[in-house]
Amino acid sequence: MFFLIYTKRKHIERFLGMSGSLDAAIRHLLSTDLSRLPKGRNEIDGERAFVNRFDYQTMSPEEAIWEGHAKYADMHVLLSGREKIGVSHVETLKMIAQKPEEDFIGYEGGVEVWFPMSTEDILIVFPEDAHMVKVMDGGSCLVEKACYKFKV
Repeated sequence: MFFLIYTKRKHIERFLGMSGSLDAAIRHLLSTDLSRLPKGRNEIDGERAFVNRFDYQTMSPEEAIWEGHAKYADMHVLLSGREKIGVSHVETLKMIAQKPEEDFIGYEGGVEVWFPMSTEDILIVFPEDAHMVKVMDGGSCLVEKACYKFKV
């Protein structure tokens, strides 16, 4: 069972009120021109909420890696391009790496669900949702992305 949110960007306001740190991320998303956001980490509310802005070329699922987090949830927002994000519950995967200082947990195993992502979509994954990002959807392309991190 997943507790994730997969929605259209135009509906993100529906999720205000779930938590203060998620509210900070959503309010930032609604009030910011993400195309002007500098690459790297951008502060929103100290360690409670921030956004990482980066670009990458999508790849095959065989090249992509699993990641999970213990302290933060991720809100994935594409500025351009297309990708698909694989999600599996952490209990179905094998943990292979931990970097607590980076809030990174590496996994291996199969994908339970694929979520197609375009600039209209938002995917929010929580610590129990391991996710495989940067996967091509119909061919490799450049993705410009903002990944909001909010404390849970």
